[in-house]
Amino acid sequence: MLLQKIKELATAFAPECIAIRQHLHANPELSYKEFNTSSFLQEKLTALGIPFEVKATTGIVALIKGKNPESRVIALRGDMDALPILEENNVPYKSQNIGVMHACGHDVHTTVILGAAKILNELKDDFEGTVKLIFQPGEERNPGGASYMIKERALENPRPQGIIALHVHPGLDVGKLSFRKGRVMASADEIYITIRSKGGHAAAPHLTADTVLIASHLIVSLQQIISRNNNPLSPSVLSICSIQGGHTTNVIPSEVKLMGTFRAMDEAWRFKAHDLITKQAIGLVEAMGAEIDLKIDVGYPTVDNDPAFTEIAWQQAIAYMGQDNVEETEIRMGAEDFGYYTQVIPGCFYRLGVRNEAAGIIHNVHTPKFNIDERAIETGIGMMAWLGASVKI
Repeated sequence: MLLQKIKELATAFAPECIAIRQHLHANPELSYKEFNTSSFLQEKLTALGIPFEVKATTGIVALIKGKNPESRVIALRGDMDALPILEENNVPYKSQNIGVMHACGHDVHTTVILGAAKILNELKDDFEGTVKLIFQPGEERNPGGASYMIKERALENPRPQGIIALHVHPGLDVGKLSFRKGRVMASADEIYITIRSKGGHAAAPHLTADTVLIASHLIVSLQQIISRNNNPLSPSVLSICSIQGGHTTNVIPSEVKLMGTFRAMDEAWRFKAHDLITKQAIGLVEAMGAEIDLKIDVGYPTVDNDPAFTEIAWQQAIAYMGQDNVEETEIRMGAEDFGYYTQVIPGCFYRLGVRNEAAGIIHNVHTPKFNIDERAIETGIGMMAWLGASVKI
């Protein structure tokens, strides 16, 4: 039975895959600079005899053909990049690249796809169709590595009927998975604002425009765009996360810079909000006597799980894991460039539990102490291999 064979191989390959995850964790690379990671993966695929192509400089697309390879094509996607975070974990595989850390679990995602590939390659005479493996760069940085992979035809020759990806979930216990149909993650756009005046002495504010005061008013004012214009039943977030200006106590700076993010679950509201942000920012700053440069960098779209495709994957997950270990996941205002794939073909983005409260593995992604219970690796590689081999549309 295919399911049982996959489980047995997942158990057998788990120690090797844990070692791979630890290697990747110790050697993280930032977005679009995943050169060593890509070379490492290419060596592993070559050793397995799995053919591949390099795309988008560091991205990789590989194919595993089972019986009747044209009968079905399913893509499995993993992301490779790390974050500019100084790791605080005291573990043997702690990041050796100071100031760079796999704090979002992409080392796990990459390992899971590679481990699934190893299993599927062993069992290619046991399943129907073709599994396309997509290792992509730059998930953490606009415009998103998925957009580059799509432009370089990663979803063509052959074209998958659907694409599947997972993400570590530090709020979900190890040994569990979670799925959700429909919209699961928000869009994400970046906001860059520079406020300028001639600057001046703090004792004579009437002789210049106070850029710090203007920035303060603007930050508060922008929040009202969300609270007074958006439907409160549709989640949306605007956060100004950086303010830079001034260097001393008695000088009004000639320039203050703001940076932030805007998230939405409704695409029509998303772009209406862009117009409101622009008009309000320009109007307020100019009314207070300063000049403004504003850029809204349009980022990732919402992530939309195809309901029918996700239902199929969900039921296959229950068959593999058992009903008690598969839950419905929550909607999140985080963003993922997997949304680009779901605009092209049906997608399923699910969550892999990595939490172990008793062991102190409780920290969220994008934090210096994020880590996983590595038992999740066996679950991840087995589950992804099973979905790749069994899901049919």
